[in-house]
Amino acid sequence: MKIGTPIPHKKARIEIIPLIDIMFFLLASFMMVSLSQVHMKGMKVNLPVGQSGETQTKNQYISVSVDRDGHVYFDKKEMSYDDLTTQLKKTHDEDPEAKVFIRGDTDTVHGNIIRVLDILRSVGFYKVAFEIKSQALQGVPGPTQ
Repeated sequence: MKIGTPIPHKKARIEIIPLIDIMFFLLASFMMVSLSQVHMKGMKVNLPVGQSGETQTKNQYISVSVDRDGHVYFDKKEMSYDDLTTQLKKTHDEDPEAKVFIRGDTDTVHGNIIRVLDILRSVGFYKVAFEIKSQALQGVPGPTQ
């Protein structure tokens, strides 16, 4: 004898479509966050603006910065010009094909940049680029360090 109940008997099931939507949203969110992260190696300086600036990939590179007072930095570490020469020789021995980006403040003396460039050439670095702000990005605040 079967007794019927007024409550219908349903099997439990998991709705998969809302889960797929949530996973796609999380994937897109993580991708956008990871793309917006910028790794800055150099010191924060007021870069000059140029119209022909191009964005370059900077995966493996060396950053040499010169601030407005003429202090020189290897990545973010302040050092003298003699210490910079020693550090660059050591770095060139490890990776002679490394790219070097020079970051010079707009208000620094031109001679300080030429001195850094001369040190780089004497050590053996010939893949040297000057880092500037693009004219298209003028007025857009840069990444914070």
